[in-house]
Amino acid sequence: MTVPLHATLAAVTARIEQRSAKTRQAYLDVLAKAKKPGPYRGGMGCANAAHAYAAMPANDKLVLRQERQPNVGVITAYNDMLSAHQPYEHYPEKIRAAARAAGATAQVAGGVPAMCDGVTQGEDGMELSLFSRDVIALATAVGLSHNVFDAALFLGVCDKIVPGLFIGALQFGHLPAVFVPAGPMTSGLSNDDKAKVRQQYAQGLVSREVLLEAEQAAYHSAGTCTFYGTANSNQMLMEIMGLHLPGSSFVNPGTPLREALTVDAVKRAVALSQDKETGVGYQINAKVIVNGIVGLLATGGSTNHTLHIVAMARAAGILVNWDDFAELSACVPLLARVYPNGNADVNHFQAAGGMGYLMAQLLSAGLLHDDVHTIMGQGLHRYTVEPWLNNGQLDWRDVPTKSADEAVLRPVSQPFSADGGLRLLQGNLGRAVVKVSAVKPEHRQVRAPAIVLTDQKQLGVLFKEGKLERDFVAVVRNQGPQANGMPELHRLTPVLGVLQDKGFKVALVTDGRMSGASGKVPAAIHLSPESVNGGLIGKVQDGDMIALDCDTQTLQLEVSDAELATRTAPTPDLSGNQHGTGRDIFALFRANAALAEEGASPLFTNI
Repeated sequence: MTVPLHATLAAVTARIEQRSAKTRQAYLDVLAKAKKPGPYRGGMGCANAAHAYAAMPANDKLVLRQERQPNVGVITAYNDMLSAHQPYEHYPEKIRAAARAAGATAQVAGGVPAMCDGVTQGEDGMELSLFSRDVIALATAVGLSHNVFDAALFLGVCDKIVPGLFIGALQFGHLPAVFVPAGPMTSGLSNDDKAKVRQQYAQGLVSREVLLEAEQAAYHSAGTCTFYGTANSNQMLMEIMGLHLPGSSFVNPGTPLREALTVDAVKRAVALSQDKETGVGYQINAKVIVNGIVGLLATGGSTNHTLHIVAMARAAGILVNWDDFAELSACVPLLARVYPNGNADVNHFQAAGGMGYLMAQLLSAGLLHDDVHTIMGQGLHRYTVEPWLNNGQLDWRDVPTKSADEAVLRPVSQPFSADGGLRLLQGNLGRAVVKVSAVKPEHRQVRAPAIVLTDQKQLGVLFKEGKLERDFVAVVRNQGPQANGMPELHRLTPVLGVLQDKGFKVALVTDGRMSGASGKVPAAIHLSPESVNGGLIGKVQDGDMIALDCDTQTLQLEVSDAELATRTAPTPDLSGNQHGTGRDIFALFRANAALAEEGASPLFTNI
C-alpha cells in the first residue's frame, strides 16, 4: 500500500525543486555533455592509455585493452593515524580482487586528506578543518580527472571527509558512485562516563592521567568513534540517500559481515557501470536531499550537517537553506537516542534495529520519499532490510517490525519528541542553529548578561579564576569561516556543562561551530552574518542582556538601536600572524567562504 507523503515534506520538496530549477538544469546539462556511450577510456590515445595502465598486472591490461569491461576508480581517505580510516589500509587489494571476480578491473584513482576534529580540537590545526572539506572535494575531482573510470568507489567516514568526497563525486556525476563505510569500533567506556571524567578534569578533581585513561578506554581500537557526531551522521546520511549498501553503515570493522559488504559494494559499482543513467548526479535530486535532512532530524544528528548538506546539495544544483531544515524539523519526530542525545552508542542503535528499522518507520508515516533511485535500484523501501551471512553468503532480510530497545530506537507512533532535534533561531543578532535534542526543557530558555570572548581558551581561564559562578551567555565571536575557518569550539563544552550542573543559567552564542556531538547546553551556533562580515555579534559588549529561547526560536540582543548605532565593532586581525600551522593557504578558503553565509560554500558551486 502506498503511503501518502506528509504535507510538509511534499511542500518543502516542491519549494526546493522550484527554487533550484535553473541551477539543477545547468548541472544536468553538464552531465549530459560528459556522458559517453561506451567505456570512458574508449578512444584514448595509445600513450595516454599506456600511462594509465603501465603498473597493472598483465591480465588486467588485457581486459582494459578490450575496452569492454568497466574499470572502477577508488578514492580513498586512508591513513593509519585515524581509527576510523585505518581499516581502509587493505581495501584496495580486496577491491581489485572483487572487481576481477566480477570480470572488471579497479585502480586507486587517488587519495584525499583526512584530518580528525577529535585530534585537532582546540589546536591550531582545527582552523583547517572546514577548509579540508573543499580540499577533499578538489582532490577527489583530481583523482577522477583522468577519464579512465566507468564507476567510482569512495572510502571515507568522518567529519568533512564524506561531504568533500560527495561534492567531488558530483563533479563526475555521470559516473555511478558507491560509498564504502569501514564501520564503528566496538563499544568501550560509555560516552556518558567519558563526559563525566572530562567535567571532573575541568574542575581539577582528577589528574591528566585519569583523563587520558578514560579517553583511551573510550577510543580504543580501529573504527569510527561510537558517539553520534558528524562521522556517524555521515554514515546515516549516505545510507538514507541510497549510496551505501543497505544496513552497512554500522557494521564493525574486521568482521566477516563487514568483509562481505565491502566485496558486494564492488559488485554493485561494476553492475551500475553498465547503465549510463545511473550516474550519481542523476541519482541525487531534491527528494534525496530532503530524505537526508529528514534522517538528520529523526536521529538528532550533527549540527555540522546544517552546513554540509547545503553545500553538498548545491554541488548538484539543488538549493536548500535553513528555512527548509526548520520547517521539516517541526514535523519530523525524534526516533533515536544516541549519545549525546542519550546513553547509547551507535552499536546499540544498530542492535536495536538500525537504519533499516528507522527508514521503515519514517516511510510508514510518509516522512521519506520512496520514489528515489538508489544504488540498489528504484525505491527507498529496498533499504528496510538488514544484511546477514546466510551459510557464509551475504544476504538481506526484512528488519524486525519491533525495536529491540525502545530506550534507543522508537517507532514513529511513540517518538522521543514530536519534532526533530534542530531548530533555527532568529532575531536581531541574525540566524543561528541550535540542537535541542540533548537539551532538557528547563534549560532551553536563557536570558543573561553576555561575556564576550574571541577565543574558546579564554573561557577556561575565567573558569579557573572562579569568575563564571553566575548566569551568563558566552559570546564567542570572530570564529566564522571568513575569520579563522570556523573551527569547532568543543573545549567550551565541559566548562559550560559543569556550570549548568551547578544550577546556573548558561548558553553559548557564536559565529563558529560546536562539535557534531553538541550536547546539553543550549548553543546558538553558525550565527550568520558572522562578525567579520558585519554581523551584530561584533558589537556585543560584556554585560549586554541576551535572550535565547529554543521554544519560541528567538535570539535577541536587548540593546536599543540608538545605543548600537554609537558602537563600532572591533576589527579583528586576519593576518597570517594570527593563525597557526598552514595558514598561508587560508586566503583561498576565505575567498570562497565569502560567497555564502549559511553553508560555508564549497569551491564547486559556481554552476
